[in-house]
Amino acid sequence: MVKAVAVLSSSEGVSGTVFFTQEGDGPTTVTGNLSGLKPGFHGFHVHALGDTTNGCMSTGPHFNPVGKEHGAPDDENRHAGDLGNVTVGDDGCVSFSIIDKQIPLTGPHSIIGRAVVVHADPDDLGKGGHELSKTTGNAGGRVACGIIGLQG
Repeated sequence: MVKAVAVLSSSEGVSGTVFFTQEGDGPTTVTGNLSGLKPGFHGFHVHALGDTTNGCMSTGPHFNPVGKEHGAPDDENRHAGDLGNVTVGDDGCVSFSIIDKQIPLTGPHSIIGRAVVVHADPDDLGKGGHELSKTTGNAGGRVACGIIGLQG
């Protein structure tokens, strides 16, 4: 089993921890807890770069190793990093569990060293008709991020 973790933080008071586990060539399980967010849906993605030199802006675009359009986690045509939305409660907190086949922890498309980003707004899953729907899901600003690193 391979394990990874990302510790998310921001200057806006958002924080959390996201854990990744993968057994063999199976899907990756993503679990986590976030706090300090406004209630509602927030886009949740793996971004291409593990670079936070300019905060979350330097994490680059969504992780997209095979050049597809933005979409929902269950769509055939989607970025590998498109993990949909997390739903934040009235207390500003969310706990979640996601199982995904396109974000391995090993191999040529590994997400180790990349970043997890939580966005300000809901991800329209590529179906919103906005000019950004097919690239970012029109999910708004980046409110927190963390670099995905191997865990012992």
